[in-house]
Amino acid sequence: MNKSLAKYLFGGAAVGALNGIFGGGGGMVAVPILKSAGRPARTAHATAIAVILPVSVLSGAVYLFSGLVPFAVLLPVALGVAAGGLLGAKLLPRVSSRFLTFLFAAFMLAAGIRMMF
Repeated sequence: MNKSLAKYLFGGAAVGALNGIFGGGGGMVAVPILKSAGRPARTAHATAIAVILPVSVLSGAVYLFSGLVPFAVLLPVALGVAAGGLLGAKLLPRVSSRFLTFLFAAFMLAAGIRMMF
């Protein structure tokens, strides 16, 4: 097995585990892994979203069948996420790679600080 394939497999396993445990956030690991493998920022972000989809569906099904999903919250949040995802996908090609990287880092920093307090 070549190094790139091993790196992608290990990184993918880490992304899936984090997404499954935290209910999201796998992209915060996937994007840096993809960028360190030489992928441009836009490609790294788009690929992270594409690989998170099946993981989210699987994790979501497990949570749903385990009774951990409050149905009164599910539909409004799902609609909001779908609308935001569509908007974000439309905006991605219009945002510079430099700004995208800065924005991603700012959100990661803000999330980290918020989690500590």
